[in-house]
Amino acid sequence: MRTARTPTGHPVLWAGWVALAAGAVLCVLGWYGISGERHAERQLPYLASATVPGAALIVAGAVLLAQGRWAVAAARVEELYDLLVAAGPDDADGRERAADAPPAVGGEMLMVPGGTLWHRADCPLVAGRTEAVPVDAKLMAGGGLRPCPICEPAEGTDG
Repeated sequence: MRTARTPTGHPVLWAGWVALAAGAVLCVLGWYGISGERHAERQLPYLASATVPGAALIVAGAVLLAQGRWAVAAARVEELYDLLVAAGPDDADGRERAADAPPAVGGEMLMVPGGTLWHRADCPLVAGRTEAVPVDAKLMAGGGLRPCPICEPAEGTDG
């Protein structure tokens, strides 16, 4: 069984936050050093040794945070896909349960109240769900709902 990670628990995210903090500290130290010097030739060492590396660390930290967020999102999508596949009607009992559910009849399109997608009746996201209701044709045509990317109901409406 896989353990769920929190978004802040990913190592790349931690590295990003550390780089951002170190960059901010270096920028503040560089600013403080520069502010105490009147002549430009005395400000250059602070600029070169603290401010420029600090800015580079801030950029690197931002890149690491973006990469870490993407990795966390990809892991969540994979987890959801695994759950969807595991919950699919693979056996006869699952098919019977989906067939016994009242909304899953014929070729009508279904939606879950409050949802943003419309589905075919055999879609694993709505099959067997008693709260799924038939979709109003006006709502589908008006753009209030989008077709489900899993069951692709637009293909199911052809015939």
